[in-house]
Amino acid sequence: MSKDTIVIREIQPEDNEQIEQVIRNCFHEFKIPLEGTAYSDKETPIMFESYQNSNDIYYVIDNNGEVLGGGGLKPLKGFGAEVCEMQKMYFSPKVRGKGYGKLMLETCLRAAKKLGYKQCYLESAPQLKAAVHIYESYGFKHLKGALGSTGHYACGVWMIKEV
Repeated sequence: MSKDTIVIREIQPEDNEQIEQVIRNCFHEFKIPLEGTAYSDKETPIMFESYQNSNDIYYVIDNNGEVLGGGGLKPLKGFGAEVCEMQKMYFSPKVRGKGYGKLMLETCLRAAKKLGYKQCYLESAPQLKAAVHIYESYGFKHLKGALGSTGHYACGVWMIKEV
């Protein structure tokens, strides 16, 4: 797999099935709870349709038509217009450890600023140690509890950053 063939782009309708599989596979691989997480979200099978408002966006990592990961932003439910939630950032083992997580994070943070958000919130799972470490290295600070009403009661890691 060469870097030249990999792009980060906005999600398209034909990406739904592939990104759903990437997301669901991570939950099994890392033994993350299936209930109270993105695994059981109604939008996980319909990611393209779920990110069509003017203040949200979802990106995928595309390698010649194979979707290998993704991440996106939406307003944080129940919290006001100035805070977005970085959501559903999951990657296939094929691209982990190659810098694409950082590229996706940077892409999402630029989009958050462009969309006018002041803060970016995220929820993660303690099992995703590498991801949490990357968030910390980008200045995300740990919170004692969840913000907003995401419905992800099983996450256990809550972080926020000024954008």
